[in-house]
Amino acid sequence: MKNVINFAHRGASGCCPENTLAAFQKALELGATGIETDVQLTKDGQVVVIHDESLARTAGLKKLVKDTEYEELSSLDAGSWFAPAFHNQRIPTLEQLLELLKPTDIVLNIELKNGSIPYLGIEEKVIRMVRDYRMTERVIISSFNHYSLVACKQLAPEIRTGILYMEGLYRPWDYAASLQADALHAYKLAVTQEWAAEAAAHGIVYHPFTVNDPSEMEALIDAGAAGIITDYPDRLAEILARRGASAG
Repeated sequence: MKNVINFAHRGASGCCPENTLAAFQKALELGATGIETDVQLTKDGQVVVIHDESLARTAGLKKLVKDTEYEELSSLDAGSWFAPAFHNQRIPTLEQLLELLKPTDIVLNIELKNGSIPYLGIEEKVIRMVRDYRMTERVIISSFNHYSLVACKQLAPEIRTGILYMEGLYRPWDYAASLQADALHAYKLAVTQEWAAEAAAHGIVYHPFTVNDPSEMEALIDAGAAGIITDYPDRLAEILARRGASAG
């Protein structure tokens, strides 16, 4: 069986506060072979790891990331909302995550959260950091903003890109080729065995999201997914081990 990348969605977010160093560290312990995360820019241009444009849900501050200086953002408690044991987990910088993953062989999927807020220069900043850490071969940049993915390929042809979309994309492998993208980060219901085979024939792989049910994981592996994005990397690791898949 071919390698299937076990992407921990925002880290091991099923058992830790999402997009925190605790979640990323736990993902490694639970058998993840990939990490999926989100990045945005602070008011003063720091690349930080957080999903929501607002700090309210995970850090308790009714303010947008783009309107907050890094010094203030870095002091916020990003763990207590999940459980008291995670009190004082912080919102990490992308650099801190790269530092954590550098000594490993983990694949890192960085989602640019620039769909509703056009973070000027985020592509250049992310690419510069990835290159500085010499991790270009281990990174995939994804986004729902496909113009941004084209920009990334122009800036860094050597870094893989993944097209995020929900459903109904006609011949997505052709669309991917038009963007010079390498992967389809499709919603889990937008993947079939026929499409995965056709995409693979065109050199494009599927990395569906967000898959937490073991039976859905099994079905997507059977369909030919090259990677699966999940909140529970331990569940996927167990299935891959049982099936004799080599996690890659």
